[in-house]
Amino acid sequence: MVVIDGDTTRNYRYTGLLLDGENQIDTPTEHTFSFNSPVGACPTCQGFGKVIGVHEDLVVPDRNLSVYQGAVQCWRGNTMSNWQKDFIRKASAVDFPIHRAYYKLTPSEKQLLWKGNEQLEIYGIEEFFKFVDANSYKIQYRVMKSRYLGKTICPDCQGSRLKKEAMWIKVGGKNIQEIIGMQLTDLHSFLSHLSLNEQEKKIARRPLLEILQRIGFLLEVGLGYLTLDRFSNTLSGGESQRVSLTRCLGSGLVGSMYILDEPSIGLHVKDTHLLIKTLKRLRDSGNSVIVVEHDEEIMREADYLIDIGPNAGRLGGEIIYQGALDQMPAHSDSHTVRYLTREDQIEIPTRRKWRNFIEIVGARRNNLKDINVVFPLNVMTVVTGVSGSGKSSLVQDVLFQEINNKINNAQTAKTDSQGIKGDIQCLDNIYFVNQSSIGKNARSNPAIYIGAYEEIRKLFADQQLSKQMLYGSSHFSFNVEGGRCDECKGEGTITVEMQFMADLKLTCEACQGKRFKPEILEVEYRGKNIHDVLEMTVDQSIEFFSEKPQATEKKIVRRLKTLQDVGLGYIKLGQSSSTLSGGENQRLKLASYLSDDTMKPAMFIFDEPTTGLHFHDIKILLKAFNALIEKGHTVVIIEHNMEIIQCADYIIDLGPDGGRAGGELVCCGTPEEVAACDRSYTGQYLRKKLRLTV
Repeated sequence: MVVIDGDTTRNYRYTGLLLDGENQIDTPTEHTFSFNSPVGACPTCQGFGKVIGVHEDLVVPDRNLSVYQGAVQCWRGNTMSNWQKDFIRKASAVDFPIHRAYYKLTPSEKQLLWKGNEQLEIYGIEEFFKFVDANSYKIQYRVMKSRYLGKTICPDCQGSRLKKEAMWIKVGGKNIQEIIGMQLTDLHSFLSHLSLNEQEKKIARRPLLEILQRIGFLLEVGLGYLTLDRFSNTLSGGESQRVSLTRCLGSGLVGSMYILDEPSIGLHVKDTHLLIKTLKRLRDSGNSVIVVEHDEEIMREADYLIDIGPNAGRLGGEIIYQGALDQMPAHSDSHTVRYLTREDQIEIPTRRKWRNFIEIVGARRNNLKDINVVFPLNVMTVVTGVSGSGKSSLVQDVLFQEINNKINNAQTAKTDSQGIKGDIQCLDNIYFVNQSSIGKNARSNPAIYIGAYEEIRKLFADQQLSKQMLYGSSHFSFNVEGGRCDECKGEGTITVEMQFMADLKLTCEACQGKRFKPEILEVEYRGKNIHDVLEMTVDQSIEFFSEKPQATEKKIVRRLKTLQDVGLGYIKLGQSSSTLSGGENQRLKLASYLSDDTMKPAMFIFDEPTTGLHFHDIKILLKAFNALIEKGHTVVIIEHNMEIIQCADYIIDLGPDGGRAGGELVCCGTPEEVAACDRSYTGQYLRKKLRLTV
């Protein structure tokens, strides 16, 4: 039922405006409920939902402390501690738990701590900052407040981004913020069972039908754990692609062609089947669906396969196989065909034993439910679970931050846990190897990142012509002046800025894209100048420098070999880092760590490193992980790919579902032990993968 819910004791009447005593409320329109419109946007935060104010995480950096232990950071010190003492003395009159950890306080108890109680003369944190503002003419008070300022929830709209008038209008007893804050599974149930009278049913029939249909599409692709108020920039690539897919389903188009690029990214095997069902529905509606994919389940459900290869880079680009799954030949040159026919397989290794470990105690970040989790050291641990189960929250937001804070004394962010224990002394450092770009400009490339280019420059500087012309190694660098082209500054291209269109990149006319001055290109090593070497692939350069292995050449080959070991033999040495994919960036970082023989034992965290990888590439990647472990390091992987999961030494499975239904430690142990757990979705599919019977 739709009601106007300001104060239930007030009477409203409709005369073009909704009148409330002296206050007038404009007649509701669709713009009333839009924070992108000045009609509906909160005037305080302008529809952003956040303002600059006192940030809770800065005021209470350690939520494991109680008020008595000094949880309130700004109440520390000889003078400011009087506020803490006064609060403790007066709050005892209302039984405030001064010895309870901050994260365990109830909402009403937190409200008392922050807002105080004017009648009982209990002064909270907000009153303290009013005192600071009153004394802001003193520089020490201005400096103090600046330490605690950050983006906080708008005090007027409480993050809804809408005017308060919009919250007065309710459907089924809920306002718009409560509705869009519900998980999609709950929202679908709520709207399906909405109680309306005959008149309201006529009004709501068409909008409800459209809303339920669209929510139904989101549920079909496994996004039932999301809420409608979720910011789009917090969605993963796979989630964004599936949201776009539901728009295609909702359009009802026929005779169209849909092209999807790896829609299974970030998907658990359980959700992959939902995606396949959706793709088939698009096909059965009279559309053509083309999917660029590496996932085995999707390939096996395809009507027609086109395999390109046989390998990558200069050794690829050919059609190796095209046809139906049941027509694949035996003994094919296609890696895809060989893996799908089980001619090639990723062998299951012997599980490594472990003694040392690190334990996270009381992890409660986002949807994590105060769980204790053990991470073994010097083995490969894979963290699994359906999308939204809490994997990234546990590994990236808690484990990484806790160890980083402990080892490097970083204190970069709150971790939302009770702490960490175990054999922390066994680790010298921790690295989060993500898929971000390795460089910030067009001149960065794999050879520079891996450290091979420095040796290549020394090699060219040692040539006879270089010595005669007094060229040093810096003359063969396009990052400093001397030998690089003066026109393009070593980039090989000239950027033409366009006022109303995207900037144009044109090949530099001075150097013809070769990035160096003509006289520098005259220096050759075995018939190749510096530009020719940079145009070689990793595989070609290893062959080239291995023909006459002197000391410098051996150093170059040793560094380049690590790129080959992680499956990047097809990329060019001088290829701009901006052209590398996320998976290539991640493997390039892995190669740099493998090339460092002086590194002490550390923990490496990888977030879905199989993104964009074929079975053949995964096999190579597993060898690189094993090489890290053999050097004494620890590998922790967030992953959905069953090829990686079945090769783990230890699995931590979270769930059982996503959102509120996730955040629990479902099971942990070897793949065989997890496969025996009926409650684990990962275990159920792992059981089939390992061909186990329980």
